[in-house]
Amino acid sequence: MIAVTPGEPAGIGPDLVVRLAQEPSDTPMVAVADPDLLAERAQRLGLPLHIERVEPGDAVPRAQPGHLAVLPVALRQTVTPGRLDTANAPYVLDTLRIACDACLAGTFKALVTGPVHKGVINDAGLAFTGHTEFFAERCGAEPVMMLATPGLRVALVTTHLALRDVSAAITREHLTEVIRILHRDLTSRFGIPEPRILVCGLNPHAGEGGHLGREEIEVIEPVLNELRELGWHLIGPLPADTAFVPDKLADADAVLAMYHDQGLPVLKHLGFGQAVNITLGLPIIRTSVDHGTALDLAGTDRADLGSLKAAVSMARFLTGASF
Repeated sequence: MIAVTPGEPAGIGPDLVVRLAQEPSDTPMVAVADPDLLAERAQRLGLPLHIERVEPGDAVPRAQPGHLAVLPVALRQTVTPGRLDTANAPYVLDTLRIACDACLAGTFKALVTGPVHKGVINDAGLAFTGHTEFFAERCGAEPVMMLATPGLRVALVTTHLALRDVSAAITREHLTEVIRILHRDLTSRFGIPEPRILVCGLNPHAGEGGHLGREEIEVIEPVLNELRELGWHLIGPLPADTAFVPDKLADADAVLAMYHDQGLPVLKHLGFGQAVNITLGLPIIRTSVDHGTALDLAGTDRADLGSLKAAVSMARFLTGASF
């Protein structure tokens, strides 16, 4: 079974889960959410939805269109689509905690998450940087964020950091660990025996020989040289503005970007709506959609289902097992 958390209750996550339940599927799924929220959203969208309430460990039959197994988690406050409410921030974190713990216990084989609104969670007084960091702390693991779309995988050395903090966060120790996790998971989970990884520099022109910054000389190059001695195929550090050109990507299994907005705009331009966020380095399999809560689309049936379907498909692939 795969657990699915809809995310922000006022956003499009509940819509997408309801719509996903309308489609034929060979993957048994359980939504970790408030069943009344999903029922209300189905009614608003004019879609049939038969909800079967389950508890962890219950057997879940193969889904039929219009049917959905739900592990109940109670909302704190009634939801109006498109209207954020700090009262429901603890509910969002409850769904993530319950689903994650059930994966750690082996109840679920993988976890697929819908979009959350970080701002409203923090406005509620709850420290929350993002899914990636939340699951890493919950699992006691070092995470690596990677997004994938057909033709491109992009992993990140740093995730949700202010730009002014990025350079200090890229240490030799951290960069080494990120590359080790990326190499290991590309091999073990994606079945790539000898991954080829393109590594971006931090600065324009990869530092221009030290004239535009010394991070490449003092941190990135020494780490790459050390890991190359293991026989790993690491190319770079490359200027980020040319790392994504077709001839370089043709022989690459993944690109490692130094920070969030260095690599993800390229990937989302290529495959937005079909891309999947994958958290590497965890003892569980976790995938997610590539988009936000889209509050203006909540309850309108105009949101694109593509990324959620891709996230479920990727989660199933990464389990390496049939259902």
